Amino acid sequence: MHLYNTLTRNKAEFVPRDPERVTMYVCGPTVYSYAHIGNARPAVVFDVLARVLRLEFPGLCYVRNITDIDDKINLAAAEKGVAISEIAARYTRAYHQDLAELGVLPPDVEPRATDYVDSIIEMISNLIDKGHAYAAEGHVLFSVASYPRYGELSHRDREEMLAGARVEVAPYKNDPGDFVLWKPSTEELPGWSSPWGRGRPGWHIECSVMAASHLGETIDIHGGGHDLIFPHHENEIAQSTCAHDGTTFVRYWLHNGFVNVNSEKMSKSLGNVLLVRNLLKEAPGEAIRLALLNAHYRAPLDWSDDTLAQAKRRLDGLYQTLRSLSDVQDEPQAELPSGFIDALDDDLNTPRALAELSSLARQANTTTESSQRAFLKSSIKRCGEALGLLQQDPARWFGEGAKDLDIALIEQLILDRNAAREAKDYGKADKVRGRLADMGVAIEDGPEGTRWRRS
Repeated sequence: MHLYNTLTRNKAEFVPRDPERVTMYVCGPTVYSYAHIGNARPAVVFDVLARVLRLEFPGLCYVRNITDIDDKINLAAAEKGVAISEIAARYTRAYHQDLAELGVLPPDVEPRATDYVDSIIEMISNLIDKGHAYAAEGHVLFSVASYPRYGELSHRDREEMLAGARVEVAPYKNDPGDFVLWKPSTEELPGWSSPWGRGRPGWHIECSVMAASHLGETIDIHGGGHDLIFPHHENEIAQSTCAHDGTTFVRYWLHNGFVNVNSEKMSKSLGNVLLVRNLLKEAPGEAIRLALLNAHYRAPLDWSDDTLAQAKRRLDGLYQTLRSLSDVQDEPQAELPSGFIDALDDDLNTPRALAELSSLARQANTTTESSQRAFLKSSIKRCGEALGLLQQDPARWFGEGAKDLDIALIEQLILDRNAAREAKDYGKADKVRGRLADMGVAIEDGPEGTRWRRS
């Protein structure tokens, strides 16, 4: 496999440090609102990468974090008049539900920033002791001057970094480019005791600590959206490298492109933010997933009014092919076709892989030889599995005996059930659970609340 490394700006063969334990860290969501299609793209892209890597490296450890302490979460809680923990829990559940609908498999580890505050304080203290950070007015800041290679990932000079990024210029900084590792908390904000007073961690240090905690000081692959290159990933490199005495933090940096809507940047001001759960009312999650894979992951993806309809039609054709092959048995030992795997090994070229998949379907639609039809059926399903597609029974895809899921109704019924349980009205709670089961929905209660999935 060859991957494009943002740091070196070239495509190189992927050679892990330890083939028995390949490590990958991907920045997950800040859980203050529902996920939009731009949030979904890295989740789908790196889910495919994890699936493909596991074909050769079954010992892959894939970590994707949850940022559950952030000023955006604090603001959302204040606006809604609820606890900050409630906002984080609510939108974490929603994120999991949305990704499940898109066929995204859970990562091997999903750390949450609030569980790592002690380790964060330890890393910050370490950076201070080594002369890479300093305390000022309740804050702790990383000194960019202490790391001469700062800016290598984003390939920006100092003026560009200060002018075009989310860098706060404050009087307590030694240098305008220094970034926050720890900041003070007022009484109404979440906070932890620290050597620098009650406060909370900065965003960048959280990922450095969570990555090191689960994957070690050097990791093979670090991924995320293009918007994270600077300042987030640039800052991760600086603080992790300095905390670990110059050890290489990441060997391959991968970044997916933006999602634009009708050729315009997606933004609240333009009113064109597309929430995943709203798109799920228009088309199945599998169609959304296919749409996200239609463009190369590094390229911008232009989402138009016809995007989902086109993806749905393409899936209709593929599922129709599988339905026509229902009379033949799978060949479980069938290998992935070389053209398909070559496409994915070429920097995860999903458009080319999808073209190979369509070619297999065309062959299946024209051949009458039984062993060839069996081989093609297995090949189509295995290729689909690598992409996270075509895993449903064709009859279910075409709605034969299936029901459309009303997500808003499901969530309201779950709230009704939980309210009945709190009131100890277990009869009503059981009736609501039964109604959900009749809708094809299974629910699971856990520490984070109630989650649901298709049954």
